[in-house]
Amino acid sequence: MHRRRALQAIAQSVAAASVGERLLPAATGLRGGLGIVTHCRSLLQRQYRQADPPRNLYEPLTFLRHGDELGAAGVQVPMGILEPSAARELRRECERRGMFLEADLSLPKSDAELERFRAAMESAVAAGARAARCVILPGRRYEQFRSWEAFVEADRLARRAVERAAPVADRLKLPLAIENHKDHRNGERLRLLESVSSEYVGACLDTGNSVALLEDPLETVRAFAPWTHAVHFKDQAVQPYADGFLLGDIPLGQGCFDLAEMVRLVRGVRPGLPMCLELITRDPLQVPCLTEGYWSTFPDLPARDLARTLRMVRDHAAAELPLVSSHPPEAQPALEEQNIRQSLQYARETLGL
Repeated sequence: MHRRRALQAIAQSVAAASVGERLLPAATGLRGGLGIVTHCRSLLQRQYRQADPPRNLYEPLTFLRHGDELGAAGVQVPMGILEPSAARELRRECERRGMFLEADLSLPKSDAELERFRAAMESAVAAGARAARCVILPGRRYEQFRSWEAFVEADRLARRAVERAAPVADRLKLPLAIENHKDHRNGERLRLLESVSSEYVGACLDTGNSVALLEDPLETVRAFAPWTHAVHFKDQAVQPYADGFLLGDIPLGQGCFDLAEMVRLVRGVRPGLPMCLELITRDPLQVPCLTEGYWSTFPDLPARDLARTLRMVRDHAAAELPLVSSHPPEAQPALEEQNIRQSLQYARETLGL
């Protein structure tokens, strides 16, 4: 085990040097601070879509300009396959504004989708994206699957998608950042990354998601930091409920995470890596870890992880969690913007980001 860890550390150091032109430059000469992802503005996007005529906030250039207005250092946005002229314009705007760009795309689920994926990756490179974020299992594991067998089959197909995508990332030298998306526990995801063995296939480290799988958030950051190509940075508030615990997205500094230590762990191995705020203004999520259904895809999950997580929830329980649905729909985008601005300010003034 010690030898394996040593080899992993060496491999990741080499990988960091190899992709340095995408991890470090990219921060050189750019404004400081956090970027934002499109999920930060899902309520405003809903309002845009319901307007007459409807608009699309998530159009890459539109979202880049919106991020600039909020004071974000960059954006992570779905780009699709851009016309060459549109990719060049997006790149010029990023450079002019001193902002970084990350793509958000889908992996090829079949050989038939490989050409679409390759074209999307090439668009991202042309636009100047420093990484491409993706997920391999949509939805939350404990909600999506009702049996171990169903999860294993979905996992097999997801791993095959990563194997299809890896050669494209290698050829284009564009880091592919796979988010820990309430799907794999830490060990499962690390085994996948090790088996793919590509310096351009790593993690989009989400600092909060793995709590829902009964992982210690600091241990998740520590485990994935050497593999990280992109970051979804967030704080979370917790509260017990009858079937487990509630997990609430709230502004940075108002939850129970040791954010300063998370930054230190990431910066220790990825000193120039830009990070994105992912704060989804919504009602708290239910994590029903005391129900039988939750455990159907966790045949070997240690009881000590459940005990540790419930102890953390008990010790850090919030007096109340925000209930976004209690606000009128037309008022919700303003609450969303307030949460983002508070978080970006906290990141600058308290975390040095």
